[in-house]
Amino acid sequence: MQYRRLGSSGLQLSALSFGAWLTFGSQIGRSTARDLVAAAWDNGINFFDNAETYANGEAEKVMGDVIADLRLPRDGFCVSSKVFFGAVAEPRPTQKGLSRKHVTDACHAALKRLRVDYLDLYYCHRPDLDTPIEETVRAMDALVGQGKILYWGTSEWTAAQIREAHKVARAHNLVAPTMEQPQYNLLHRERVELEYAPLYAEVGLGTTTWSPLASGVLTGKYNAGIPTEARLGREGLGWLQRTVLGSENEGRMERARRFVDLAGELGVAPAPLAIAWCLRNPHVSSVILGASRPEQLVQNLEALELAQRLKETDWQRVEAAVR
Repeated sequence: MQYRRLGSSGLQLSALSFGAWLTFGSQIGRSTARDLVAAAWDNGINFFDNAETYANGEAEKVMGDVIADLRLPRDGFCVSSKVFFGAVAEPRPTQKGLSRKHVTDACHAALKRLRVDYLDLYYCHRPDLDTPIEETVRAMDALVGQGKILYWGTSEWTAAQIREAHKVARAHNLVAPTMEQPQYNLLHRERVELEYAPLYAEVGLGTTTWSPLASGVLTGKYNAGIPTEARLGREGLGWLQRTVLGSENEGRMERARRFVDLAGELGVAPAPLAIAWCLRNPHVSSVILGASRPEQLVQNLEALELAQRLKETDWQRVEAAVR
């Protein structure tokens, strides 16, 4: 495993991390969840990502139980939660958003579900247009001061919103956001590579990126269509399909097919190749992996070796395939 600093902070995260989105608490059982966390830990992963909204809090409960069952040393791993959407199916106004109340309540609830005394990373899962950014920054600063979180950040915020949070923090001597969690893959890259580009040096922004496989599109499993039992075909995830596939004129499926064909020519599996491409970006602190089987996770870990082994001409061919 390789380890990278989280932006300009001193925190060292595994270059590949493991997340619970869409699997823990819903798609897989506790036994499989335990095997996945054990496989991740045995291969050097030290960052486990979660959120209040994943399976309405059940994902955090499962992860907390599994980590406790495996007796992982608390000083050896990092765990995260995210706040915004709420942890119930139909949240009331004070059960969602980024108000001081919900940020605080959600933190306390996540601590209980994950069975830890503090969160290493705590994210604002989306921007809240109904709450002043200053209120959210002050709420996060208070939680840091209380020792309940160590680092806080954002997920899918605009560069302007991140700058505003830093401006507020500087003006009032508060703890500023350390990291952002954006989607980043071969088909969805503009925000990380263009919009956030000035922020890496300007505020020392770190990134823990999600969906390196574009929800499976880059593995080739949707080349013949989208079955209803697959992730992009599941009920209630139409928003994800639209996000991943984009508009017709973007041609993401055709670009994905060319990428999968190229992986075959290079003699490598498309999944670790797509993840390895993400790792080549020096502004990526950690790539969050998802898996429903331990063998799937272990295969994806091959990305570490691929990122080092493939030649520059190979990566140029990858870029050409998805252009």
